[in-house]
Amino acid sequence: MTQKYETILVEKRDNGMMIVTFNRPEVYNAMNTTMMRELGDVFAPMIQRPGDVRCVILTGTGDKAFCSGGDLKQRNTMNDEQWFDQHLDGQRAIFSMADCPVPIICAVNGVAYAGGLEMTLSCDFTYCAPHARFAITEVSRGIMPGAGGVSVLPNVIGERQAKEMVLAARPIDAEKALEWGLVNKICAEGKLMEEVIEVAEAICANAPLSVKQAKKAMTVARDVDRKTSHRFALEAYHRLILSEDRVEGMLAFNEKRDPVFKGR
Repeated sequence: MTQKYETILVEKRDNGMMIVTFNRPEVYNAMNTTMMRELGDVFAPMIQRPGDVRCVILTGTGDKAFCSGGDLKQRNTMNDEQWFDQHLDGQRAIFSMADCPVPIICAVNGVAYAGGLEMTLSCDFTYCAPHARFAITEVSRGIMPGAGGVSVLPNVIGERQAKEMVLAARPIDAEKALEWGLVNKICAEGKLMEEVIEVAEAICANAPLSVKQAKKAMTVARDVDRKTSHRFALEAYHRLILSEDRVEGMLAFNEKRDPVFKGR
């Protein structure tokens, strides 16, 4: 089932996969106010009620751009109040993605600049095409990164590499992004979505409660000390012992068959 918004496409598949696609290829999938609001409308409800969604893929239309950041032509017409309001819409989308209980895989099919790169930071991991390029360019436009470029990026690629990217505002290629840990894998030419869908299908086939608890535990571990992290992980683990999926997983293994998980 495909649901079409004005600026994005949302496709839901029977196996629990959802594909969200930036759909403004004529402007390199730049984010205008409508796109920011629509992304928030998709992800905000998922924080408490993801329903049958087990994994999300975030990508862009075409082969030139994942997302080139904010729509600067639109922003050139904004007054200060409109700029603040738009940024709040963007923050709603970013925070909703960061709090999404199911995994989000980013498939970077072209340039990921400024806010586009920051969108990748709200995902759990990223695959990219060989021609993908990444940049965090805000300081070259009189502003600064406001959606994770100075708060999340240093934790992903290291402080020194992040300072180079942010302060020089120069793009890096896919190979450098892989070396620095910004992406997990460079896919073969023309194979990006095929390879991303393959790993998304693997996630969708696993026990939904287990995936959610494991993701939550790893997210918490990033922000607390080791002992607190371990205690949280143990609590998350103990909740799974009482699930029907835990019983099904053990039975399926011993009966030498694929498990049928129900998220209960």
